Amino acid sequence: MEIARAAAALFVRQGLRATRAEDIAQAAGIAPRTFYRYFATKEEAVAPLYAAGADRWTEAVRDAPADLPVPQALEHALHHTLTPGAGISESSWEWARTLVRLATSNPALRKVWAEVCHESERTLADALAARTGHDNVAALNFAAAAAAASVRVAVETWASGNAPAQGPEGPASLARANLAALRNFPWENLGARA
Repeated sequence: MEIARAAAALFVRQGLRATRAEDIAQAAGIAPRTFYRYFATKEEAVAPLYAAGADRWTEAVRDAPADLPVPQALEHALHHTLTPGAGISESSWEWARTLVRLATSNPALRKVWAEVCHESERTLADALAARTGHDNVAALNFAAAAAAASVRVAVETWASGNAPAQGPEGPASLARANLAALRNFPWENLGARA
């Protein structure tokens, strides 16, 4: 994670183009060869930070009170991960904004962001399977993709502007509004086969 933090700090401070893998290695206190043992490109170095946010949300879905229906468990998880102070600090949200902005404007970093988002859908599908007790892989994958997209689009929308991380235009509020579209999803039928 130290390499990821060093990469993020350099990307935020001096920009993606001006940052070389060797700069990241030096900032992390490792040899360039060690950097390349873990990452093929400088852009891949921030993948652990992207993944940490996705993992935090999936864990919050798993840890939501068992008596909550899935839509409320998803919203509960949003509150615990996307609200500044509950999930990450307000200053960390500003770093996140910059990293997400970079991902939407740079093809190499966009690929890293997309791969992390796709992997988060798989782990969210596993969490939903455990939560619902259903095993319809196609339905679980669809539900996880829709829920994950609700969050991804909210974070990307927030990152594209200058609204504070908290409030009606913050990522938690935007994601909650996106998830509202899933309230009528037939969660109880996830085990049904087509």
